[in-house]
Amino acid sequence: MMASGWAKDGAVQDQIDATVQDALRQARSRMPQGEGLSHCAECGEPIPPARRRAIPGVRLCVACQETHDSESGVFSGYNRRGSKDSQLR
Repeated sequence: MMASGWAKDGAVQDQIDATVQDALRQARSRMPQGEGLSHCAECGEPIPPARRRAIPGVRLCVACQETHDSESGVFSGYNRRGSKDSQLR
């Protein structure tokens, strides 16, 4: 049996699970809610019916959504709870 140092058994899987849960929580927080719009809230272009059916609560056309997403910043996907620095005390 190998010594695991400071980490408990299953710590790697716990970190993976926490990272996935964080990503899901972040994605869900960005989901539109409420009544969807027939025209884009930013540019006024019509939002196709297929997009309105696929994304309940949609408020932006594809072009404006892409711009919004690119301006939102890059999400690293790195879970700080499992970092070496957070374990040093």
